[in-house]
Amino acid sequence: MNIGEVSKASGVSAKMIRYYEQTGLIPSAQRTSSGYRVYSDADIHRLRFIRRARDLGFSATEIGNLLNLWNDNSRQSADVKRLAQAHIDKLQQKIDGLQQMANTLQTLINCCAGDDRPDCPILANLEQPEH
Repeated sequence: MNIGEVSKASGVSAKMIRYYEQTGLIPSAQRTSSGYRVYSDADIHRLRFIRRARDLGFSATEIGNLLNLWNDNSRQSADVKRLAQAHIDKLQQKIDGLQQMANTLQTLINCCAGDDRPDCPILANLEQPEH
């Protein structure tokens, strides 16, 4: 299959397929005599795995680690679980940070009269140096 067909079958853009090949997440594609990339069903399966992992927010490095575990039949599921738990912990930290931002903004919005006067506690807070 050519890169366009693989892109449709896997849900990964041709640009990202080339990038994943360049970074080593997928092996270099076979080439025709005219230099076109040719992919197998196994490549599609791998690309779907990568796409799903990206959809769950895993970084390229984490996906590489997941792929290594996926390809290792002697792996322990505890290793995969540990990697997934570390990812959840990072996601939770991001969620907590976003919640703090939302709370701060809500407090500022509640302090703003939202009237015709130029005084604005939101802008006043933004001009203050970080604590």
